[in-house]
Amino acid sequence: MSVTHQAKAVYESDLRVRLEADHFGEFVAIEPLSRDFYVAKTFIEAALAAKHASPDRTSFVIRIGHEAAVHLGVA
Repeated sequence: MSVTHQAKAVYESDLRVRLEADHFGEFVAIEPLSRDFYVAKTFIEAALAAKHASPDRTSFVIRIGHEAAVHLGVA
């Protein structure tokens, strides 16, 4: 299973309910092997926190309460 699928599974099973009430619209970087996660106001802050904590592991960033972390194009 890919890092993306693993991280999304962690988010759905453990983090969605915990984070959406207080952090809606913020970002969470999830390192799925350890299940460690890092919440921040911006995508880059969450990604850098995860990279700093686990430089040898790959994390995946999710925007809390949204289907996509970022939106591209015109609405």
